[in-house]
Amino acid sequence: MRGMWYALAAYVIWGCFPLFFHLLAGIDALEVLSYRVVFAFLLAFVLLVMMKQLGGFGRLLRNRTALLWSLLASVLISINWYAFIWAVSQQRVLESSLGYFITPLVSLLIGRLVLKEQINSWQWSAGLVAAMAILFELIAMGGIPWVSLALAFSFGSYGLVRKLQPIESLLGLGLETLWVLPIASLVIGNSLIDGSDGHSLGQYSLLLASGLITAVPLLLFASSVRRINLVVAGFIMYINPMMQFVIAVWVLNEAVPMQRYVTFCLVWVAMALFIIGLMTKAKQLKRQKMIQLAESIPIAPSV
Repeated sequence: MRGMWYALAAYVIWGCFPLFFHLLAGIDALEVLSYRVVFAFLLAFVLLVMMKQLGGFGRLLRNRTALLWSLLASVLISINWYAFIWAVSQQRVLESSLGYFITPLVSLLIGRLVLKEQINSWQWSAGLVAAMAILFELIAMGGIPWVSLALAFSFGSYGLVRKLQPIESLLGLGLETLWVLPIASLVIGNSLIDGSDGHSLGQYSLLLASGLITAVPLLLFASSVRRINLVVAGFIMYINPMMQFVIAVWVLNEAVPMQRYVTFCLVWVAMALFIIGLMTKAKQLKRQKMIQLAESIPIAPSV
């Protein structure tokens, strides 16, 4: 039960991200990203010290394989963060919502193509309907929904990297932000030197808090995935894009072309098929385990 609450808290925080970053919409997206990286690294470092994990962090820094994988993860998550911050600043939260609706389906595709994971008919159907949604968006809107696809593929690929080279969440956050820390520091330093960094105290407070809201849901999510099963996680993960959709339409008052409602309807159908596929797979796995357990129990000889 605790794992479900951890996951719920993580996705609710992520779902509220448009409200937070909307308050920073007047600041260049690259600068916001840079502050987010710097303060997320500083918070991760403090937590590593407090939790006495600096030794493990040092061992990762001496592991060439871990460093290379973390570099790739750092590039992918930086692209994801930048695309989201930029989308919020340009009042395109609906597109970011669409991207996070598609993300689990992208992960499904990556898992099948790269990891050769088995996909049932429900999941294949979900992928097909999602592809139809993207094709419809391409035709109806006259362009590729690149914000949505950038968010979906960067986070889906990031998940693949973390699966291939699993690193504890806090250590991973510290290492991934460390890679881009020099660039982020240069961006902030340049804005200070040329005088473009004339932000208010409130804005600086929000930039400082960006590191905190980056780390907290990641740590909550890492704690949850060890306690809940795949079906529960599949249901809960859609809280984030659903909240973003509601915030975009009813709080930020973004215009919604009628064609986009069709796109979202198709994506929601794909989401339902995806969850049914998860439930079906979970039932099959449970049945297989019960059969294996029954076969492992020795049969008493008849008298």
